[in-house]
Amino acid sequence: MSCINPPTALLFDQVFGTLVDWRTTVAETLSRQAALALNSSSSIPTSVRLFASTVSWSDFAQEWRDTYKNFTAAQNTSSTKASGKSAFKTVDQHHHESLVCLLTEHKLTGLWDSEQLHAIAQIWHFLDPWTDTSPALHDLGKSFLTCTLSNGNVSLLRDLAAHADLPFSRILSSEHFGAYKPSPVVYNGAAEHLGLRNEQCALVAAHLSDLKAARECGYQTIYVEREDEEDWAVEEVMAARREGWIDMWISLDEPRMSKWGGLGEVRARFAVGDGGRR
Repeated sequence: MSCINPPTALLFDQVFGTLVDWRTTVAETLSRQAALALNSSSSIPTSVRLFASTVSWSDFAQEWRDTYKNFTAAQNTSSTKASGKSAFKTVDQHHHESLVCLLTEHKLTGLWDSEQLHAIAQIWHFLDPWTDTSPALHDLGKSFLTCTLSNGNVSLLRDLAAHADLPFSRILSSEHFGAYKPSPVVYNGAAEHLGLRNEQCALVAAHLSDLKAARECGYQTIYVEREDEEDWAVEEVMAARREGWIDMWISLDEPRMSKWGGLGEVRARFAVGDGGRR
């Protein structure tokens, strides 16, 4: 990334995965809540008890996350207009509806009542951060405007920031723009909202597809690899690195990763805060 023309703002795309460890939090919550339900309620059908005792909640969490990816891909501006849809559905709404559907598919309907289902669907508001995230964000915020640019709805992002101690300068969501990334409406709208040109913004993400869309809108790009987060095949990842459209690439095998962590390495390269102390 150019030191002559550094970004003014760091926008964090897909807070899930890039900044927080959603897999651990969601899988552990599902497992814990299932155990509580099975131990406290005698009205759960025997068949549901049987299926609940054998389900992999880690796999279930991944399926739940995958429904989110499919949902946002189907809700972009062009497809919404083309299909005549007008209502913007939030990620919170999707998380609840998809949880109900998945429980049905896994023959687990009745494991939780409606109130419990609502509470479990809200777990995405309270995901635990990667260990490097909060301290690095505190330091980066001293030199850059830091901002979410997530498909998560505003209330979700505010709760997540408070829970995980993520001190963003601003909270921006696709909800503000009535479209989901990778729609250019979101990237262009975010820069305009911040009073910046697109090239003054850098997207920080653990997903190359998001960064590619941002680059096409004129953003600078910072890739922070996180374990099991990248959807692209190895060959596609290697090609992206060769093509050079990522301005800053933080690999999992970075020599200083054990010391700084993913976002901590971003901090170190910008030489701010503790990460700048060589």
